[in-house]
Amino acid sequence: MPVLNPGDPFPQLTIRTTDEESITIPDALAGGFAVVLFYRGSWCPYCNAQLTAALVARHHLTFPVGYGADAAAVAALTGAFVNPDPVYLQSTGFVLDPAGNVVVSVYSSGAIGRLVPEDVVGLVRYLREHSAPATA
Repeated sequence: MPVLNPGDPFPQLTIRTTDEESITIPDALAGGFAVVLFYRGSWCPYCNAQLTAALVARHHLTFPVGYGADAAAVAALTGAFVNPDPVYLQSTGFVLDPAGNVVVSVYSSGAIGRLVPEDVVGLVRYLREHSAPATA
């Protein structure tokens, strides 16, 4: 099972979104920094505190939120840990650069170990401020 490291391209992964569309990551997120989170499920209080499909409407989220991914398929592509019984993905997070490459990967084998929004915002701010200017 691969582990995605900084600089690795994020694998093509098609997910169903809460508005019943399908998107392919990282293509659908290209052009800007992106965060991809896999979480255990709506039954997990730690995951609910972070993000669930039920919270999309409540918080007026404007970014794609997927659900129902095949745990084994996602794990094979990303190296995410899978709980064997019941089967679900352990929390896994990635920050992607505008080209779809991994900047940071965070793998959890239990109910702790998450990307923290404030840390992600700070990282993206730092990367934007310290990136080489584009040449014409």
